[in-house]
Amino acid sequence: MYLHTMRILFVCLGNICRSPIADGWMRHKVATESLNWIIDSAGTESYHIGEAPHPQSQRVCRDHGLDISGLRARQFQRSDFEQFDVIYAMSSDVLNELIELGGSSLKKGQVRLFLDEDPQTQGQSVTDPWYGPPEGYDAVFEVIAQGAQAIFQTWLFADKAR
Repeated sequence: MYLHTMRILFVCLGNICRSPIADGWMRHKVATESLNWIIDSAGTESYHIGEAPHPQSQRVCRDHGLDISGLRARQFQRSDFEQFDVIYAMSSDVLNELIELGGSSLKKGQVRLFLDEDPQTQGQSVTDPWYGPPEGYDAVFEVIAQGAQAIFQTWLFADKAR
């Protein structure tokens, strides 16, 4: 077990679709590897505060052996900049909002686009499945799993190097 506590936050709009999937995937991976990391998720908007993840997000995670039913949506707070080492925005609009909110107090590289850790998906946003058919959550899960694996590898390597 590594002693460093890595603190990662995933952020989307409402915190019921994309970011809870990333949160659940990463929590599972961190637990499996017995790492001392803190994982959380939030939304930039207040639409769903206190709600469980979208039923389709829960379903697709369940289909992959992950239980995110206990997560509850919360809104991103300025204090999150102090609480987390790195904050991953699920889309470019969320990234821009976080950068604007953080202003000059942001640490270099603290706020990043979720898919930027994988060279094949740099600059891309995770599609919001809220606006599509239920099957869209399956495709989004695959994209998130690939991105989360790249994030995990990035920080695991950094953690081992300490």
